[in-house]
Amino acid sequence: MILPPVGLLHYLILSVCLFSFGLLAVITRRHAIGILLGIELMLNSANLNLVAFSHFLSPDTVLDGQVFALMVIALAACEAAVGLAIILRFYRQAAVTDVADAKLLKW
Repeated sequence: MILPPVGLLHYLILSVCLFSFGLLAVITRRHAIGILLGIELMLNSANLNLVAFSHFLSPDTVLDGQVFALMVIALAACEAAVGLAIILRFYRQAAVTDVADAKLLKW
């Protein structure tokens, strides 16, 4: 059995699935860490799109999509660090990580 080569459409379908799972996690989770994981999934699907489009649409400049993907990874690391710092501060203050109780952080 000969399988067809993996093309751009396969990567786009995988990216849509990843983004959908991430969006579902952000919408349905009440736990703050689960929401951060959903955001990470959505950023990873964007990275997959960047690299796939760069590879298939401009094969002579393959590094363009990878450079943008590295920038997104750096942004995601910063987002995770700041988000976890906010969650830890909130947990020390309120002893819960439910995002519905985040209104306690207001003045």
